Amino acid sequence: MQHGRNQNHLSWTDAAFLYLEREGVPLHIGAANLLEGVVSLADCIRFVESKLPLVPRYRQRIVAPPFNIGLPTWEFDPDFDIRNHIWEVTLKHGTDAEFKAVAGEILGTLMDRQRPLWDIVLVRGLKGDRTGFIARLHHCLADGMAGTGLMNVILDASPAVPALAKKPRRFRVPPPADPWTSLLGGWVNSYDNVIKQVLKAQSDALNIAETIVNGGWTVPIDKLARLLPELATPTEALHFNVTCRGPQKIAWAKIPLADIKAIKDAQKCSVNDVALALVTSTIRLYAALHGNRIKGRLLRIMVPVNLRSNGNTGELGNVVSMIPVAIPLDIRNPRTLLAAVHERMEFLKSAHVAELVSLTSVLPGILPSPLQALAGPIASQLPTPFNLVCTNVPGPQFPLYLMGHRMLTWYPYVPISGDTAVNCAIVSYDGTVYFGFTGDAHAAPDLARLEKFMKSSAEELGKAAGVQPSPKQRVRPEVRTAAVPVVVPTETSRRTAVPVVHSAAGLSPKPRKEVLTKVA
Repeated sequence: MQHGRNQNHLSWTDAAFLYLEREGVPLHIGAANLLEGVVSLADCIRFVESKLPLVPRYRQRIVAPPFNIGLPTWEFDPDFDIRNHIWEVTLKHGTDAEFKAVAGEILGTLMDRQRPLWDIVLVRGLKGDRTGFIARLHHCLADGMAGTGLMNVILDASPAVPALAKKPRRFRVPPPADPWTSLLGGWVNSYDNVIKQVLKAQSDALNIAETIVNGGWTVPIDKLARLLPELATPTEALHFNVTCRGPQKIAWAKIPLADIKAIKDAQKCSVNDVALALVTSTIRLYAALHGNRIKGRLLRIMVPVNLRSNGNTGELGNVVSMIPVAIPLDIRNPRTLLAAVHERMEFLKSAHVAELVSLTSVLPGILPSPLQALAGPIASQLPTPFNLVCTNVPGPQFPLYLMGHRMLTWYPYVPISGDTAVNCAIVSYDGTVYFGFTGDAHAAPDLARLEKFMKSSAEELGKAAGVQPSPKQRVRPEVRTAAVPVVVPTETSRRTAVPVVHSAAGLSPKPRKEVLTKVA
């Protein structure tokens, strides 16, 4: 695993996730997974520690330059202790609903910026001889594609239990730069960043122009005249397009990958087209439930697009652009909806919209870095020109293991921000497509309804496409999330071994002395 660019400074795009983050709206990515069997905390710590040489960023923290002059830098944490990044909690009842609640609490909490921005939580007490595995990684460190690559580094493709060293390899932390050097470096970096952003904007503009001149623009005029106005149409807010303020809720759904591929083959489209059609149908049902007008309305979804060469996931940081796809929300026929999604995605790709969006995203980076840092908290509360973000990342189609324990599920987490109080992340893993919805508790208190709507949408689309659903596997029923007390360790509780009990409904914390095992 490479550790990103050949410099210690964050890119403007990576730093933006730090500037936009605020209390109640964390900007990290993550996943809530289930593992077979009971995983030892001590062995997990030793195992992950043995992987750290493959991911140097896991030992580095963010350091802001004096007065925010220049971009933040990655510097090795002189007080790094892996026990601050891997700990465990124990459920009181051991239900799937309780696991979902604790996952929502953990994933919705800000990480400590004084330490490297990642952590893993093992969840004890689950019924059925299972262990929860909740992983977080700040968005400034990786996007969804790189995050999936990191999971492939931490976990193994073999069920064989690796031999672990009795003592971790010693690591000598390089000395940090002195304040004056940091200040001077910040000035130089700030100037250098502005120049680079200007040159990148010029280069991107020339590449787009060259593509058009050389015949790379393949959009028929009639399709351009029909679909281009959709891109210019102002976004109409749905009931959940309000400023996020936390806490957060999460909802999950899963569909066999074989079913989605069968629909894709029958309708001659892509897996991503099918996934977007399912999300659109799910949101239509959810919006109608809340009395939103559906007829004549467009749902604008921002779809991240990987810009890495050859799909390489070894490069950390954010190397993505966005495609703003506007889909008619009033199409009730599943096949017609899928055809509409496919047509629009093909139009946006052939029109090189991702490259155009990438060009415009460079422009804010031209601002001096102190202004970027000041503008971040303000920008995080401004209206956004889309209804929600939907990211789809292909994962490995074979099982992964943590010290011989098979990973059974992979429910992804994507942050919410601005006035997109509901977002969706999709990951395909080991023959199943997992949908993870994140919602603000105030804007979407009934987020769990999306699980039912996703299931019914998949059944309707499969039936309309003439696809026979895969035989249902025997799975434990997923109980709807209720206000179940769950344990979430805070900075204080981790140091003192006194956990803090939160409610899934966001009630005030109350100290409790049992349940949590201290990470010694």
